[in-house]
Amino acid sequence: MADRIRPTTLSEVIGQDRVLGPDGPLGAMLAAGSLGSLILWGPPGVGKTTIARLLAHESDRAFVQISAIFSGVPELRKVFEAARLRRDQGQGTLLFVDEIHRFNKAQQDSFLPHMEDGTILLVGATTENPSFELNAALLSRAQVIVLGRLGPADLERLAQRAERELGRALPLTGQARDALLEMADGDGRAALNLIEQVMAWKLTAPLGTDELAKRLMRRAAKYDKSGDEHYNLISALHKSVRGSDPDAALYWLARMLEGGEDPRYLARRLTRMAIEDIGLADPAAQRHCLDAWALYERLGSPEGELALAQAVIYLALAPKSNAGYVAYKAAREQARKTGSLMPPAHILNAPTALMKNQGYGAGYAYDHDADDGFSGQNYFPEGMKRPVLYHPVERGFERELKKRLDWFVGQRLKRGG
Repeated sequence: MADRIRPTTLSEVIGQDRVLGPDGPLGAMLAAGSLGSLILWGPPGVGKTTIARLLAHESDRAFVQISAIFSGVPELRKVFEAARLRRDQGQGTLLFVDEIHRFNKAQQDSFLPHMEDGTILLVGATTENPSFELNAALLSRAQVIVLGRLGPADLERLAQRAERELGRALPLTGQARDALLEMADGDGRAALNLIEQVMAWKLTAPLGTDELAKRLMRRAAKYDKSGDEHYNLISALHKSVRGSDPDAALYWLARMLEGGEDPRYLARRLTRMAIEDIGLADPAAQRHCLDAWALYERLGSPEGELALAQAVIYLALAPKSNAGYVAYKAAREQARKTGSLMPPAHILNAPTALMKNQGYGAGYAYDHDADDGFSGQNYFPEGMKRPVLYHPVERGFERELKKRLDWFVGQRLKRGG
């Protein structure tokens, strides 16, 4: 089915108007007659191969397709030599490399001279983030074009095109039709495969949602625990917690668990969120995460995952402060700048007579001897301007810490510390 209704012109490609339209990057390139090498980045089934094939047709170039999974250096040499012969005969070559991120650095570098001398116009396709998977040298010579997953309206247009090709409507109720397209999860190729299966059934009446679910399995959500989708989803979870949205945070947690993510990884990341984004605004948040982590280790799945879900809710609703995080980074920066400055002599221990003679410990004020338990002495190196690193916020428990800090600052000023 996917081959039967494959678009014959770029205007027939569904779901990528933002890229192919007159104001889109590819539309503008073709209008100007200045098509350059490209990296098409997007999820499966959004038209990467089709677009590459049509670009070759529109630019009057020979279309050559290889896969990085099955091709090595010998195959690449043959492709480059054939492209060179075409160039000598006055014809260009559009080389489409599927899964281009699978090539190693040396293989990716082998494209560069042939791109530069015009032997090939490279169009690579990848489902992985090019920033992480492709060489900087290759990226500098190719424009990255981002293709989006197909939305419900795009999949519906695809279904209608398939129905016209087959000359009959899908034998499904309206709700079942929506469910079928939802199963494709934004993948046009998967949608057409599902449609082809349904059309092959010998039915006497349209199927409903329940009957459809019995005959077809829902397509597994795209999730690679070591790939781009992994980082996208953990970023979504982290930012939902930071944004105090428990419903969104629970959704992204569930998406990762459904994709097969290790709950221990999630427990570690939740604990990091408690430290980084909540901090001393609610010190109990860290303990809550550690307890949830320990509960998961004791209970396992699925019961232990409920403890992680409750930790997510707690973190999302906790008061937020990154003041401790910011103070720590500022302290590290001060430490780098000041190098090896010694502590002031009055706070150095003097276990030997020589050290006492050098003034170690002289003048130290024992804070417990002060009426209010505070001496106000200086603890920074001599001659170093006192920095202010910790700025507590007026939220949660940190509001109380701010009161204490303000009192200490006031007392230090009164005592000349």
